[in-house]
Amino acid sequence: MASAVLPSGSQFAAAVAAVAAAAAPPGLRLRLLLLLLSAAALIPTGDGQNLFTKDVTVIEGEVATISCQVNKSDDSVIQLLNPNRQTIYFRDFRPLKDSRFQLLNFSSSELKVSLTNVSISDEGRYFCQLYTDPPQESYTTITVLVPPRNLMIDIQKDTAVEGEEIEVNCTAMASKPATTIRWFKGNKELKGKSEVEEWSDMYTVTSQLMLKVHKEDDGVPVICQVEHPAVTGNLQTQRYLEVQYKPQVHIQMTYPLQGLTREGDALELTCEAIGKPQPVMVTWIRVDDEMPQHAVLSGPNLFINNLNKTDNGTYRCEASNIVGKAHSDYMLYVYDSRAGEEGAIRAVDHAVIGGVVAVVVFAMLCLLIILGRYFARHKGTYFTHEAKGADDAADADTAIINAEGGQNNSEEKKEYFI
Repeated sequence: MASAVLPSGSQFAAAVAAVAAAAAPPGLRLRLLLLLLSAAALIPTGDGQNLFTKDVTVIEGEVATISCQVNKSDDSVIQLLNPNRQTIYFRDFRPLKDSRFQLLNFSSSELKVSLTNVSISDEGRYFCQLYTDPPQESYTTITVLVPPRNLMIDIQKDTAVEGEEIEVNCTAMASKPATTIRWFKGNKELKGKSEVEEWSDMYTVTSQLMLKVHKEDDGVPVICQVEHPAVTGNLQTQRYLEVQYKPQVHIQMTYPLQGLTREGDALELTCEAIGKPQPVMVTWIRVDDEMPQHAVLSGPNLFINNLNKTDNGTYRCEASNIVGKAHSDYMLYVYDSRAGEEGAIRAVDHAVIGGVVAVVVFAMLCLLIILGRYFARHKGTYFTHEAKGADDAADADTAIINAEGGQNNSEEKKEYFI
């Protein structure tokens, strides 16, 4: 937005009058000159008036509003011109034959016009003019934002193998200004490399992402997200990764349930293998030895009946697919037939012995408590009768005689206690 002061109204009118008088017939020259000079004298002065406007930013296809405003207006004429200096509105009259321009407000202090369905060709400077003496001019700049017309994501390989590095590209076409592209793998943001190409004031942005994939990435989306001032919310596109990986093998003991393998028992193992693509072949072998003759193989299951100590060893399950192969080992050790029972008997014996000891200790504690109470009670009685008769004496001498007599009685009557 900027303002400028044009040549004064009187100077402009005088120049026009001189030109018109020179081109007019001799009889009309004087009359035309006087008429134009009189009109110039009626043009208001620009003292105290101030013409201003504001820049406009609009998204393509929406509505732009242009406002020419005047402070301290004195009813001077306001005019709006397009970037080609063609008059859009002169006061409330629209000479330009473009129906997209509509008058929103006209007064002595404002001329407000709307422009619907804005396109990139409407971008540029629009001029507001105020016919004062001297005339004033101010311009507003319309900036048109164009969101990306197309957003595409492309993966170098539809199916990748774990550990492989693949290239992913995302393109945002024909935007203004250039877009910013962000990359995400699931919820984790990644960093790509962007290139910008300009063509006819429009921008195409291409971002490249180099990604090393793992088996955990299978089924995870790779997201290309665009940030642009003309876009509200998230504008994004995504592709799901498809990653092939070698099998993961795990051996599960299905029998015996307690996990203790004893002579004469049966053993059943199940081999679980997961991979992409799914393994089509699962095999059992015995490491460093041949498989027992009484072993039965059925797909992923290994069954050995009537175990004995010659079956001890390492049993391996192998699985493979087009990516690779993997295995898992199970070490078999066959215990004696009574291994589990002896352990159970020992556990029972220990429990019984512990219970008996606890009962004995409790009984001894109870006995000690009872004896302690009995001793305390009889000892008190003995001291009470030791000086019997001294309490009834009239004086000290009599008390001593009575006490001695009591002692003699005590010798005659002896007490025994345990």
